[in-house]
Amino acid sequence: MRVLVQRVAHAEVRVADESGGVRVTGSIERGFLLLVGFTHADGDEQLDWMVDKVLGLRVFADADDRMNLALADVGGALLVVSQFTLYGDARKGKRPSFIDAARPELAIPLYERFVERLRARGPRVETGEFGAMMQVELVNDGPVTLWLER
Repeated sequence: MRVLVQRVAHAEVRVADESGGVRVTGSIERGFLLLVGFTHADGDEQLDWMVDKVLGLRVFADADDRMNLALADVGGALLVVSQFTLYGDARKGKRPSFIDAARPELAIPLYERFVERLRARGPRVETGEFGAMMQVELVNDGPVTLWLER
């Protein structure tokens, strides 16, 4: 499981609807944008570890302007977006291989359980739409971007 964490001042995800318009599926202010990818060997152990890691990250500024506060300390929210391309391998050739990315029949339930476990721990959680072509807009705060892998 891979998660790219971006501390944001604002983030939003949009998807095209059937009528040719665009609809917002998730929008947050202060918090984390989580780009999430799964591989074939992922399961509950990886999900639980990642939920604890993300919610425990102390990357928000305290009164002394030091990164010392977690998401809950600042009342932050999460925007979770599935992104199988995190498992893209571009070491050979010009076209990335996605052979290490979990197929949808495995990835969708993992994604849904990850979101449920985050919600169960208290923060507001917004999402993208699994498998859709999405437009993700963000204002990276800092910028602070972390790569987590389990």
